[in-house]
Formats: sequence, structure tokens, C-alpha cells
Amino acid sequence: MRTTHWIGGKPWNGVADRTGDIYDPATGRVAGQVDFASAAVVDEAVAAAREAFTRWRTVSLAQRTSVMFAFRELLNARRSDLAQILTAEHGKVLADAAGEIQRGLENVEFACGIPPMLKGGYSENASTQVDVYSIRQPVGVVGVITPFNFPAMVPLWFVPNAIACGNTVVLKPSEKDPSAANFLAELFAEAGLPDGACNVVHGDKEAVDRILEHPTVKAVSFVGSTPIARYVYETGTRNGKRVQALGGAKNHMVVLPDADLDLAADAAVSAGFGSAGERCMAISAVVAVDPIGDELVGKISERIAGLRVGDGRRPGCEMGPLITGAHRDKVRSYLDAGRAAGAKLVVDGRSHPIDGADAGFWLGPTLFDHVGTDMSIYTDEIFGPVLSVVRVPSYDAAVELVNANPYGNGTAIFTNDGGAARRYQNEIEVGMVGVNVAIPVPVSYYSFGGWKDSLFGDSHAYGPHGVHFFTRAKVVTSRWLDPSHGGVNLGFPQNS
Repeated sequence: MRTTHWIGGKPWNGVADRTGDIYDPATGRVAGQVDFASAAVVDEAVAAAREAFTRWRTVSLAQRTSVMFAFRELLNARRSDLAQILTAEHGKVLADAAGEIQRGLENVEFACGIPPMLKGGYSENASTQVDVYSIRQPVGVVGVITPFNFPAMVPLWFVPNAIACGNTVVLKPSEKDPSAANFLAELFAEAGLPDGACNVVHGDKEAVDRILEHPTVKAVSFVGSTPIARYVYETGTRNGKRVQALGGAKNHMVVLPDADLDLAADAAVSAGFGSAGERCMAISAVVAVDPIGDELVGKISERIAGLRVGDGRRPGCEMGPLITGAHRDKVRSYLDAGRAAGAKLVVDGRSHPIDGADAGFWLGPTLFDHVGTDMSIYTDEIFGPVLSVVRVPSYDAAVELVNANPYGNGTAIFTNDGGAARRYQNEIEVGMVGVNVAIPVPVSYYSFGGWKDSLFGDSHAYGPHGVHFFTRAKVVTSRWLDPSHGGVNLGFPQNS
């Protein structure tokens, strides 16, 4: 199977200088190849988007909305096909893939209702017989660079909003699981989006760098690791672009002594090991406030033992493989590193039973206890099924620990004390907070984004922030009623 670029409303018909392998993570076998875009191919895509923008920006809001509704219906009708693609290339189980698509659909639905978000303001007679009004206009061609862990949902954070606002798009998905992006582009074409308004280029750093440097690309949305997010932000802004770059995370779940420990244990396992921990909103550090550490660790261990790990296409499997063999090996190396640093390896994922092919990229759920904040299993974003328990003596110590971490993407607190929960949401230096909710990903009409090293730029993803990111404000001052302008006056205009 060959996956190639989608440019100007059709598959690219050129010959790629370089290609990459696409793996089935559950079997370890190569399932196909993906073409890697050169700078020249990116230029083709940008040129197609630029040509389409001259027409799409003038299309009425009513017509744009019609296209978006048609896209929503097509995506909803074919969601099972897309889920199969996600599981085959990413490895997440089908139920998890279906959940990803549903959250993406919610963002499409927000874009269907975008016209009220594009309204300006009007002030009549701001000065004598002078009216002032504001309008919001699309920025132009935008680049969207998305990660492997959500090959459908993250593009749907950005692309529908950008298009509904009147922009055109060049999407660069992860080369590890590229087919979902083409699937979405084809649905947009079927929905009536003009050729060139949504383009997809595949590849690696060469394609990314060209998007960041291309003078026609006016804005870039990115999701990935913090080092790359910083690079994208610095490179893009240096080239005069508006950039939102969402980076990595080390999400903490604080459990207070009064919490329902069964609820907390369920949440820690669900949020720590869903999608094999390959989520930027995964819980990777449980902060147990004394004296409940032993009991909580015991409950988490019991639940881990019952998890079924295997091929996501097999009934009953709850957690799939990691994305590549190289990533699996890197995550697995942390198990020895953590134990060598003095943490207690309570559950070793290397011995977990697997319902799948031996050659798959497997690592079972892993649990560490008595983790120190100087250990690599705590400081690094492992991005795998490794859950660390850090013990602290008090609520204040928990807040201090979370706020000292350089990441600020998501956090949660589990408690039955409303006062403590309210203090936590106010005092914590993190962009998204859950109260007895372990994965506090906002609904589509809010916006997704972290603080500190988890976000570079001023705008969060999707929702109202997305509309503002993909549009520019313009203010018009006009006078029509009085043909007399009073002659030449070199003084600065004064309102009266």
C-alpha cells in the first residue's frame, strides 16, 4: 500500500525521492510506504492552497457552513472506516479510536456553527457623522502539523475551524500513521470543498521546515513534543508567521486522603494506560497525599492485573501496542532506569500477558512507587504505559510539586472536599484542570491548551481561541453623510 500526498483535490502523481515505512504496530510488519515530500512538493501544495484561497475567502458564510455540515455527515457515516485506519496504523483499540473520532466530530460541529463567532462590532456616530466598525477576515494559507497519537482528532482541532473561517490548509500529519489525513481530505472534497482548499503533504523535517519558512504560509498550528514545539514556534515566528505550538506534558493527578480511592484508582488506570499512555493528556504521575499511598497503590495494582493488552481489532482488548519498535524500546528502557534510581517497580509491564502477535510493539502497563522528582521516570515525558506514584505529606506539598514542574498541560485532583478542589483550581499553574475528572480535555466550545513549557504562543487550540487564531481583526472608519470635509487640516484627527 502506498500513501501519497493530496494536492489540489487529488492524489499527487509524482515520484517521491524518499519514502518511509508504515507499520502495523500489533504485528510488527510493514504494511505500506508513505511518500516523503521535498521542499518542491510542499511548494506545490502551498501554491494550490494560495490559488484556492482567492476564491474560498469570498464564499459566503452560508455556503461554507453548508460544506461543513456535509463534511460532518460524511465523517459520521464513515466513522467505522476511519476507526479501522487508526487501529491499523496507530495500534489503539477500536473503542479508543471511536472515542477519538467522536471528539473530533464535536469540533466539526463547532465549526458548523462558526458564523456567530465571526461577527464584528459597529459604532454609529463615533465622531460626528463618522461610523467605526470591526470585521474579522481569514489570514490566508495556514499550515497544520500534527502528531502520531491522534491522527484524526488533532487535525480536526484545526482544519475545520481554519476552513470555516475562510482559510485554506496545508496539513502535514505524522509519517508514522499518515492515512487518516488523506481520508479526511477526501471527505472534504466529497463534501464540496473546492480543490486546493485542503491539501496533505507527508514527510519529515524537510517538509516541516519548508512550511515554517514558506512566505505564503501565514499561520502554523502544531502539536508535538516540547523541544519540537519550541523549534516550530521560534522558526515560524522568525519567518513572520502567527504560530500556536502545543508541546509536551507531565500530567499530575493529586489524590487527597478524603477521596474515593476506588474512583481514583479507576481513573489513574484509565488515564494512565489508555492508548498505551501515548496521550499528551495521559496521567503519568499520581501524587498520593499521606496516609493513603499504600492503599491507593494496592488498588491500582489490582486493576492493572485485569487489563487485557493485545491487538486492538480483537474483541475485549483494552490497550494496544506502542507506535513503533524504537519507541517501545525507549519506553522499556525507563523500567531499568527507574529501578536503578531507587523507585519501587510494583508492576513490570514486560511480563504482562499479550493477546497478539509476538512481533508486535508490546509493553504492558507498568507501575512505579516511591518515585523521586529527580528521577528520569518523573522528569521525562515517557509517552508510554508507565505510571509513577509520588508521595507527599500534605495538600500544600502536592501543589508545590505540581507547580514546580516545567510542564503545565493538564492536571486533576480527586477529593470530596469542595473547598480543597476550589483552592486547587485557583492555585495550580496548569492550563486544564479536572476535579474528579482525570482527563480534563475541554469540550469543543472551550479551548485546549496548557501553560509553561506545554504551549508556545498566545492561542489555545480550537473553540473561540481557534477562531481568533485563524482570523485577523480589521477596523474601518467611514464617513458618508457629509460631503464637506472642512478643507485641508494637517492636525491629528480629533473626535467630536
